[in-house]
Amino acid sequence: MRRIFLLIIVLACLPPELRAQSVCLPLPRLLTTMPMGGTVGTQIEVTISCQNVEDPDELLFTHPGITATQKLDANGQPEANKYIVTIAADCPPGIHEARIMSRLGISSSRVFCVDTLPEVVRTTPNTSLATAMELKVNSICNAVMTTKAVDHYWFDAIKGHRYIVNCAARGIDSKLDAVLIIGDSAGRDLVVERRGGTLDFTATEDGRHTIKVHELTFKGGGEYFYRLSLQEIAADAPIPQFASTETVNSFSWPPAGLALNAESQEVEPNNAQDQAQKITLPCDISGSFFPAADVDRFEFTATKGDVWWVEVASERLGRPTDPSVIVQRVSGEGAEQKLTDVAEFSDIAPPIKPSSNGYAYDGPPYDGGSADIIGKLEIKEDGVHRLQLTDLFGGTRNDPRNVYRLIIRKAAPDFAVAAWGLHMELRNGDRNALSKPLALRGGITVALEVVAVRRDGFDGDIELVMEGLPEGVTAQGLKIPKGKTRGSMLVTADQNAPRALANAKFYAKSTLNDSEAIRPVHVATHAWPIVDSWSEVPRPRLVTGLPVSVSGSEFSPISIAASEKKIWEVTAGEKLTIPLVQTRRSEFSGTVLQLKTSGEGFEGNPRFDLSLTADTSEAVLDTAALKTPPGDYLIAFYGSVVAKYRYNPEAVTVAEASHKKAVEDATVAAAEVQRLTEETAAAASEKKAEADAALAEAAAKKQTADAAVTAAAAKLKAATDTATPKDTADIVLSEPIAIKVK
Repeated sequence: MRRIFLLIIVLACLPPELRAQSVCLPLPRLLTTMPMGGTVGTQIEVTISCQNVEDPDELLFTHPGITATQKLDANGQPEANKYIVTIAADCPPGIHEARIMSRLGISSSRVFCVDTLPEVVRTTPNTSLATAMELKVNSICNAVMTTKAVDHYWFDAIKGHRYIVNCAARGIDSKLDAVLIIGDSAGRDLVVERRGGTLDFTATEDGRHTIKVHELTFKGGGEYFYRLSLQEIAADAPIPQFASTETVNSFSWPPAGLALNAESQEVEPNNAQDQAQKITLPCDISGSFFPAADVDRFEFTATKGDVWWVEVASERLGRPTDPSVIVQRVSGEGAEQKLTDVAEFSDIAPPIKPSSNGYAYDGPPYDGGSADIIGKLEIKEDGVHRLQLTDLFGGTRNDPRNVYRLIIRKAAPDFAVAAWGLHMELRNGDRNALSKPLALRGGITVALEVVAVRRDGFDGDIELVMEGLPEGVTAQGLKIPKGKTRGSMLVTADQNAPRALANAKFYAKSTLNDSEAIRPVHVATHAWPIVDSWSEVPRPRLVTGLPVSVSGSEFSPISIAASEKKIWEVTAGEKLTIPLVQTRRSEFSGTVLQLKTSGEGFEGNPRFDLSLTADTSEAVLDTAALKTPPGDYLIAFYGSVVAKYRYNPEAVTVAEASHKKAVEDATVAAAEVQRLTEETAAAASEKKAEADAALAEAAAKKQTADAAVTAAAAKLKAATDTATPKDTADIVLSEPIAIKVK
């Protein structure tokens, strides 16, 4: 608290221009859809809300079985932010994703759910028992949480029948931390779940029951949406699995080629030492951390010198668990039995250190590590061994859905890869975590930070490839070097690249067992853009698909490239000077851009200055100081700059023209009123009525024209205010540069 207080004092003392500084050039983001999904084989009306989106165009989905057209009004004109969405009868139920194409290009995504149950949308307030909305059994209601209130529903239950109530929220991108309650007809609580999710309820009497939903701290509004489902299932049926987005750390599961289902099951009781379940290695076992404080023990015989790899997945299966494994050698029998620790395994370490505060402070606001396990087990002596598997802090978790998968195998070297938009590391108080769709401006180079989890001792180079890009866009990967866990993918849009959209293919490749292995790169993003916030925790997740677009309407504030697109050669131990050309399209705060170097073999190159007032500069690379061995390399220079960015200045031009036209029309209308006023005054009595009618009609047209002038002036002011230059900090990268060290 003292640190927070001191930071608030520091922020208060910052100059206004620094406190007002924005981070990251505006990117289009799809924020909400209402409803958040629909039933297979139906057509629904969907309303969207966006950020940095003007005149939204196509609403696109990751599955071809979901299509959308803009809703038209009675005059055949598109209604703002409204679409007619068609869900094909063969569209698979589950989570899909929606994106919007706009002036700046493709937006970030938002979850769109498809289900087989009929769906409704809550349209009237239901914040009391008297206004409770009926929720039919085996149906879904889409709703937005009411601020500082409790939403009420009711259903007719049958004694002895089992009902599953699920409130989908965080798992479908909502900010809602739901509290879910089932009550009797008078609203008295019967079952409560304060961690969101699912309630399993068997009715003890016939009649009306209530369902109550509220946010944990009673927040609400458009970003706090939810899908409330009510199903009846058989008494002995397992709880249904509800589709949810995947966390970033799940990218390392499953291992390539793993069967969908485990070969064997955990068998209870296996908690006590003398109850250990007998297994043989290798093995693939599924089980659960249930009931609370469950301890599962497995016993096997192993031979001295054997090397096994132990992997446990539970958190990566979407469960709130923290597996821990202890392996012990068993010697002696009965009262003389002795257990000797052989190995202990816990978390999968993050491939790179994440930010210490969850935001872009001293590292990325993403964590590719996991509470799950990948560990090497070396057998030191022949004999019986026991493996103990527990959920750390599992004494507070009593949920049969907390499942795990335990695999013990011989070494199967492999790798898994994830990527996310490179974030600035900020130390001036901004707590910045933004979704970064690949919506490219002309002349820009952007970076995706790429990380790898290496499995079972794999230590080779990992090459990065992106294909299927729009016209005028290229991508080059700075590989993940041998033994390392971090690389980059640089995506460059040519200054003259036309407006376009394409679904790119992003993968990594390496050599495993003398043959090429290709693995998909899982892309992560933030569910919500969070800027300078003290009350909201970022929630990154994996996304489906990688659309890449070029806006065709904006350019990067600055482009940096080598003077020639060639392979630059240098002899090991000598210096290489690379002339750079910078294309400036903006004014900047400051005159110097300090650049660092990224890419294997040149990471240690000292920072150097690039002038923001000149058209050329140079970079000097000392291969002797860097001790760069001969070979082929790909590097890039990067830093951060504060540009005087203007948002959509073209809108000002359009608004000026509209305002000018409105003023001209109003002037003509005023002149017509003046003319008819004079004619009416001079009109003969028999023409008086006709003249008065013409004057009244002209006066009405003038009133409409004057209103149009007022509206056009307001639009012009809004466009002008929006386009006023604003200090905006962002990452700047050079185009990739190829180097051959001879």
